Amino acid sequence: MGIELKCFATLREYLPENGDDYPVEPGETIRSLVAKLGIPEKDVTITFINALRSDLDSEIKDGDRVGLFPPVGGG
Repeated sequence: MGIELKCFATLREYLPENGDDYPVEPGETIRSLVAKLGIPEKDVTITFINALRSDLDSEIKDGDRVGLFPPVGGG
């Protein structure tokens, strides 16, 4: 069992094919996941675990739903 990973907007290009069941190691954090996916850390500004806002040092585990968002602009 892995995590359900969603990458939004400009981060979508980094979403692996197995994003619906992406394997994670014990003790993995969002920061280590971002590095493993090859996403520049500065490009990830909003993160969620199980629909709750989290930070890059939050730990993730099997069964979690993780969302990664780039900087959001508007106008």
